[in-house]
Amino acid sequence: MEDTYYEFGTPADRWDRAQMFFEAKEYLTAARILGGLVQEVPEQVAPRLLLARAYYHSARLGKAETELREVLERNPVEDYARLMLGRTLERQGRQSEADTHLRMVKAMAEDLGPELLAQEQRIQG
Repeated sequence: MEDTYYEFGTPADRWDRAQMFFEAKEYLTAARILGGLVQEVPEQVAPRLLLARAYYHSARLGKAETELREVLERNPVEDYARLMLGRTLERQGRQSEADTHLRMVKAMAEDLGPELLAQEQRIQG
């Protein structure tokens, strides 16, 4: 595919396209589209989180970690990004670092209950 395909359309069109590829488990294609979107609108959390998830599922864990740390730098209380960072660090064999983030998520999400479980399932799924 040509680069123009990934750049074609409005940001909303590209967001929809990226979600479609992600849902089809075409994580590398979704990441390629989302990479451009994140550069265009770096302040938006949703494209960066989906990009991190695409990297996570395609085993590009270093890139996932970078995106998640950027989200947390911009919004330290983004519990889903912190949970996902913990899981990403676990997959890299960095358990002590992961534990720090996972403890923070647990403390932040004491009152979330079922929502925390749903977030965990999104990472695994």
